[in-house]
Amino acid sequence: MHLLLVGVSHRTAPVDLRERIDFSTRGVDAALASLAARQSNTEAAVLSTCNRAEIYLAAHDPETAREDVLEFLHEFHGVEPAEVRPHLYEKQDAEAARHLFRVAAGLDSLVVGEPQILGQVKDAYSVASAQQSVGPLLNKLFHASFLAGKRVRTETSLGEGAVSVSYAAVSLARKIFGTLSERTVVVVGAGEMGKLTALHLKAQGIRRMVIASRTMAHATALAETMQATAVPWDRLTAALGEADIVITATGANLPILVRADVAAIMKPRRNRPLFIIDIAVPRDVDPAAGELDQVFLYNIDDLQAIVQENLSRRAAEMTRADGIVGEEVDRFAAWLRSRGAIPTLVALRQRFETIRRAELERLQHKLGSLPPDARARVDEVTRLIVEKLLLTPTEQLKALPDRETMSVYSDALTRLFSLTPGNGVGPGHAGPTPDDAANAAEGGPAAPGSGPEEPAGGAKSG
Repeated sequence: MHLLLVGVSHRTAPVDLRERIDFSTRGVDAALASLAARQSNTEAAVLSTCNRAEIYLAAHDPETAREDVLEFLHEFHGVEPAEVRPHLYEKQDAEAARHLFRVAAGLDSLVVGEPQILGQVKDAYSVASAQQSVGPLLNKLFHASFLAGKRVRTETSLGEGAVSVSYAAVSLARKIFGTLSERTVVVVGAGEMGKLTALHLKAQGIRRMVIASRTMAHATALAETMQATAVPWDRLTAALGEADIVITATGANLPILVRADVAAIMKPRRNRPLFIIDIAVPRDVDPAAGELDQVFLYNIDDLQAIVQENLSRRAAEMTRADGIVGEEVDRFAAWLRSRGAIPTLVALRQRFETIRRAELERLQHKLGSLPPDARARVDEVTRLIVEKLLLTPTEQLKALPDRETMSVYSDALTRLFSLTPGNGVGPGHAGPTPDDAANAAEGGPAAPGSGPEEPAGGAKSG
C-alpha cells in the first residue's frame, strides 16, 4: 500500500484555476463520496483551503490512482485534465508525509507561520473520518501531522506574531498609504477572514471602519466589537464610494463587484483613487475592474511580495521548524517501512502459534490429569516462550532501512519456515486472527479482542 498526494496550491496554480477546483462549492463530503466509488484507492482525504486543494490517498497502484484523480477532477469540477496537469504536484510515501507535515506546521502557507492552517488540516481529517474514508494509513499520517504542527508551534518562534493573509492585506494597505490613521476602510464580509482583517485594521488606528455583510446581524455584531460602523448590503455601493481602501473577504461563489459596479462608484470620486484588496477565493471582484483609471486592484496572489519579506525575517526559525518536520517524517517513514513486514510477521506468528497449539494437543493425554489452573499456566508459559522467541526477529525485520532489504529478509523467512497465510491452521486449531497477529506484529503481544493498528476515526481536535 502506498501513500499518494495529488494537489495544487498558490505555489503551482494561478488563482483562477484554484477557484475552479475549490471543493467548498460542492462540499468535501460529496468529493469524498465520489473518490470512494473509485477502485484505485482504499482511503481518501481532501484538504481544501483558499490557497490549496489536495487529495491524499492510500492506493495499491499509485500510477492508476494518479490518473484516476485527474478523471475525478474532470468529472467533479468540469476541468479538463490538460488544463490542470501542468499545475499539479504529486508526492508519494515519505515525501507526501513531509509535504503535509510542512503544511500543518505553517511552512507551506502563503504567509509562513499563519496559525489557521493546522485547524484546517484537523478539519479535513475530521470530515474524512466522519465519512469513514480513512483507514490505518491516513489515520497515522494525519495524527503524525498534528504532532509535527504542534511541535513547530511550541518549540520554535515561527508562530509568534504570526501573520495571516488578512494581516498581509493590511500590511499592503500600509505600504500604499503609510499611516492608516486618516483613512476610511470598508471590510466586505463578516466571516472569519473579515474578522481577522478588521482586528488588524483596528490595531493600526484606522480613522473609520465600515463593515458590510449580506447578513446584517453579522455585520452589526462585528462592528460593535471593532467600534466600527455596520451598513446594510443594499447600501454597500454608497459605502464604497466613501472608502479609501476596500478589503473583500466574502464566501460568495461569484464576484460581488463587477467592472460596471466599480465604474459607477468611481464617477463621483473626482479622480480620488480607490484601492481594492480582494483576499477571497473565489475572487469577490471582477479582475476587469482593475483596468479602470484610479482603481488599484490586488488579489491574494499579489501578496507574495509581503510573504517574501516574511520569509526572510523568519529564515532561522524556518530552519529549526524544518528540522522538527524532518524528525517526524523519519518516524513516519520508519512506520511506513515496517508495514511491509507485517504480512510476513503475521504468517510467522501464525506458524509458531499453530505448532504450539498442536504440541499442547498432542500432550493432552499427559496434561489432562493436571488441575485447571496448572493447565492454564502451561498454556501461558508456552505462549510467552513463543512471544520471546519472536520478539527479536519482529524488531529486526521492522527496523530494516529500506523496502528492498526487507523484501529479501521476508522471502528468506517465508522459505525457511514455509510460510503462507494461515499456514498450518487446521480444524480445531484456529490460531490467532489476522487482526490479533497484525497487532502483535506492530509491536505488542497478541491479545483476545485486539483491534486494528489504528482507530477507524477520531474526534475533531483543535
